[in-house]
Amino acid sequence: MELRHLEVFLAIAEEGTLTAAGERLHLVQSGVSSTLRALETEFGAQLFTRTARKAVLTDAGAALLPEARATLAAAERARRAVADTLTEVRGPLVVGTMTPLRMIDLPRLLGRFQTDHPHVTVSMQAFPDGSAGLIRALVEGPLDVAFVSVTTPSPAGVELRELVRTSLQPVVPPGHPYADAPDVSLAELSGDRWIDSPPGFGNRTITDEAFARRSLQRTVTLETSDVTVMPGYVAAGLGVALVPGFVSLDDVPVRRKRLRDGQLFWPMFLATATSRAERRAVRAFTQAVQSEIDLFNPQRP
Repeated sequence: MELRHLEVFLAIAEEGTLTAAGERLHLVQSGVSSTLRALETEFGAQLFTRTARKAVLTDAGAALLPEARATLAAAERARRAVADTLTEVRGPLVVGTMTPLRMIDLPRLLGRFQTDHPHVTVSMQAFPDGSAGLIRALVEGPLDVAFVSVTTPSPAGVELRELVRTSLQPVVPPGHPYADAPDVSLAELSGDRWIDSPPGFGNRTITDEAFARRSLQRTVTLETSDVTVMPGYVAAGLGVALVPGFVSLDDVPVRRKRLRDGQLFWPMFLATATSRAERRAVRAFTQAVQSEIDLFNPQRP
């Protein structure tokens, strides 16, 4: 059996007559008839009942119809897969990021990607409302991919690939009651004023959930989307904070503590919209991100 046989069969089933099928496939009617006869001979079954006006599927033809469609669709996917290896990746790619993104060297990643795929036009968008806004933009547009931090299962229409994770560590100012202690618990800090990211940010969600699990309450008096400035606010006496491990405390007079409750981890994911996951530029970027993680972050999850 050849794919062309199934194409003729499908055209007859969808068009209703051999003449219309021939017009669709640019074949003469005799060619359509001979192909159909060959297919029926191979299956040992009549596939159509032909009347003066219409070709009607028999039970055997009706059974073959979904299989023929699936086979032809699989063949088309195979053609595209091979064709993808023979042509350059082109087109636009819109990448969304958290603010700031420090768990991966984004300039280096984008530079390597642009060198490997010079015909892809990359644009970046940072979202001030954090991962929640990034996820919405993936589902609704305009983002193709995004770096996000979420704690819930993958939202509908979004695929998540965990890349790296970093610990969230308590930071307190000098003179704080626990400044000289080797570790501290969330309960011991619950009465302090807190500095945190706004709702919708992954690290804020992780901290809120950690307090909720322990039936603790706290008061957030200062919100900032930039975790790198939190130690400065702590040093100024404006509160305490859980700060990611990648944030430098050099020249900032604060104390980083071990969390006695057990470590809290802030994961970062590469999120892709399911509807656009098969675009060549999206696939190429996903592979580039994974290569970056493999090369420069061997302690990934």
